[in-house]
Amino acid sequence: MSERADAAAALKGMARIEATARGRSGWHTRYLWLFAAWQLVLVPAVLLWHGPRGTIVSTLANALVVVGLSVFAVRQPVVPRGYAGRHLRVIGAWAVTYALALALGLTAFVDSVAFAAAAALACALPAGFTAWREARSA
Repeated sequence: MSERADAAAALKGMARIEATARGRSGWHTRYLWLFAAWQLVLVPAVLLWHGPRGTIVSTLANALVVVGLSVFAVRQPVVPRGYAGRHLRVIGAWAVTYALALALGLTAFVDSVAFAAAAALACALPAGFTAWREARSA
């Protein structure tokens, strides 16, 4: 009977660990939503606020947000399965979109509020879509 009791206790312990991990795994979705929301502020600021002051303020603000999100991510006790690959795909898609938005916004669509809004949405899309997909699968 002790073998059955030991097995039951081990299964109960595993269930407790799994429940704890699932409860703490939603941080990546919050991280992605925050990153997506930041794009709605950053991209228009970079595209529409010209001059050295705009460059300095948007660069420092972006550095502060990136450091804050990075500290938030590093301090999480649970890392979702496949996190590294998913994160690299999201950041890669964002980087391509952001570079294209800056290239077009600073050359072909200078001072276009409509383009800045569309570019901000496009830059928020990779993180927002991934956050939405993760929230649905949880």
